[in-house]
Amino acid sequence: MKVKTNNGLERLMREIRRRTRVVGCFPDGKSALMLVCARLRHMAASTWGTKHYMNMGLLVKEQEVSEAG
Repeated sequence: MKVKTNNGLERLMREIRRRTRVVGCFPDGKSALMLVCARLRHMAASTWGTKHYMNMGLLVKEQEVSEAG
């Protein structure tokens, strides 16, 4: 079983792109990296960062069935 979507990653990149466009021009790479890291920390701490897109219990059961048969 494979996850066929990367919506979480696309959402993250869209949010970072939106935030960097507001700033426009960064004085150096470190300031851009600080903005991205701050956004990543915020998103990881929010409810968006705690969503589970796949039930791992189902994957374990599927693996056990395939190994037994």
